[in-house]
Amino acid sequence: MPDTPTPATLAKHPPGGTGASPAGSDGAGATGERGRTALAVGVVEKIAGMAAREISGIHALGSGLSRTFGAMRDRVPGGGRGGVGRGIKAEVGEKQTAIDIALVVEYGVVIPELARQVRENIIDAVERMTGLEVVEVNIAVNDVHLPDEPDVEEEEAEEPSSGQRPKLK
Repeated sequence: MPDTPTPATLAKHPPGGTGASPAGSDGAGATGERGRTALAVGVVEKIAGMAAREISGIHALGSGLSRTFGAMRDRVPGGGRGGVGRGIKAEVGEKQTAIDIALVVEYGVVIPELARQVRENIIDAVERMTGLEVVEVNIAVNDVHLPDEPDVEEEEAEEPSSGQRPKLK
């Protein structure tokens, strides 16, 4: 199976062999010879989320509050997107994108090294899959997960369900 061409490869050797790329066809949101490709923000966020999760040392994406609300939203049928893009915010233009990501890291991880690996992996995945230039990846480390701490999802799963609403305090 041949390798999937990257945007850089296509710019150097476009299909058809003319040696020059058509005006405006090199960006993901640009108009080419036969149409326009537009990427939703959620597409970039999901790609970035999957790329971030590939790096070991990340416990979760998002802040504690966003993870709690996301876990509740995931339990409601039709409650919105899944957890892949949680904790990620992207701005998508015609040719460029900027990404902000919030992380919870495992205790003992060297945070600057982890941030470098996450940033490189996100940039590589987004640029390869979308053709957009990633101008920046801002990383916010919101928490450190300690080995003896339960996950937010684990805490909710342990609560007994009696079929009644929980009492508010």
